[in-house]
Amino acid sequence: MRILFLCNKSPWPSKEGGPIAMNMLIEGLIGAGHQVRVLAVNSFKYNIKPGDIPQDYSEKTGIELIDVDLRVKAYPAFKNLFTSNSYHVERFISESFTARLTEVLKETDYDIVQLEMVMMAAYINVIRSHSKAKIVLRAHNIEHLIWERVAGNTSNPLKKWYLRHLARTLKIFELNAIRSADGVAAITGKDAEFFSSLTKKPVTAIPFGIKPGDYLVSGFTKTIPTIFIIGSMNWIPNQEGVRWFLQNVWTDLHKQYPALEFHIAGREMPSWMKNLALDHVFVEGEVPDASAFFAANDIMIVPLFSGSGIRIKVIEAMAYGKTVVSTSLGTEGIMCTRGENILIADLACEFFEMISVCIEHPEVLRKTASNARKLIETTYDRKKIIAELEGFYTILTS
Repeated sequence: MRILFLCNKSPWPSKEGGPIAMNMLIEGLIGAGHQVRVLAVNSFKYNIKPGDIPQDYSEKTGIELIDVDLRVKAYPAFKNLFTSNSYHVERFISESFTARLTEVLKETDYDIVQLEMVMMAAYINVIRSHSKAKIVLRAHNIEHLIWERVAGNTSNPLKKWYLRHLARTLKIFELNAIRSADGVAAITGKDAEFFSSLTKKPVTAIPFGIKPGDYLVSGFTKTIPTIFIIGSMNWIPNQEGVRWFLQNVWTDLHKQYPALEFHIAGREMPSWMKNLALDHVFVEGEVPDASAFFAANDIMIVPLFSGSGIRIKVIEAMAYGKTVVSTSLGTEGIMCTRGENILIADLACEFFEMISVCIEHPEVLRKTASNARKLIETTYDRKKIIAELEGFYTILTS
C-alpha cells in the first residue's frame, strides 16, 4: 500500500511519546513492505533541522518538514474566545502546509492518509479535494479529555474558565473529526470504545509496540535503588505530577531514606524545575541517551492526575525491565496487572508505601520488573501490532 503520514511533529528523532509512537508505525509498515511518505509540522516547540535527519531515514520515508508557527498570539487567542473554533487546532492551519500537502496528493495516488493526532484533522477537506485515499485518524489520546482534566485540577478561577473554553471547543472539533475520518485507530482499547460510541465508521485499537531487542535489560547493582521520571516537561500533566510528588511524597521519602536519589529527565524543562535545589534530587534535562538513563535507574514513578491515552514511557520502562509505580490514570490503556507487573499508587501515602516496599524488599522490585518485561514481550510485540494495522487498512480499502 501507499501510505501518507501527516504528523503534528517530526517522528524523527523519536525522543518523546508522540514521535516514538509515530515512528514505530512508520518503520514497522516500511519493514512490512509498504511505501510510506511523511509530511510533518516543524515548530518552535519541536524544531528539527532537516539536515540532521539521517540520509537512510530520509530516503525510506521521503520525510518533509514544513515550518508552522504554533506560538500562542494574544489577539487571535482573544478573538477565539468569541467563537466555537478550537484555538488548539487553528494554530496548526497553515497555508504552506496546505500548499505542499496539495502538491504531494497530486503527485501520488495514496491508499491511506494517516493523521497523527487530532490537530491534523484540520486538513481533511484538503485531502478529500485532491485524493481518493481513505483517511485514518490515529488518536494518541482523547485530546479534549486531557484539557477537561487539566481544568478540573486548576484552582485559579479565571484560568479554569479559559481552560474549560479550550476543552469545550476542542471537544467539538474532535468529535467532528472522528465522524469525518474513514476510520479511527485509537492507541488504547478504552479510547477505541469511546470513539466507537460516536461513529459508525470502523474503529480499532493499535497500541504502541516494541522490538524486544531494542530494549536491553540491566540488573540492579546499587545498595539502594534510585527513583526516576522521564518525559516531555512542557506537557502540563507531567509538570503537575512532578510538582505534586515533590510537595507530597519526596520530603517524607528523603527523611526515611537519606541516600535515596530522585532523577528527573526530559525535554523543555520549565525554569522552576531547572532551579530546584533539593538534596538528592537531580534535574538532568534532556538526556542524550534515554536507554542509558533507563539503565542507570531503577524505579520509575508516574504521578499523573490528568491526561489521556497511553504513556509510551511506561511501556518503555517495562520493556527495559524497570519497576513502575504509577497512578491508576497513568496506566490507562496498558494491559497490566496491579501488584504483578506494575505497582499502583493514587495517594501520597501509597506512593511512599510502594517505593518503601521496593527499597526494603528487593525481591519485590526484581519480580515486578521481570513480570513487566514479560508482559511487554508477549503483548506489545511490534510485528503483531503492525499486522493488526495492515488488517484495518485492508478493511477500509476493500
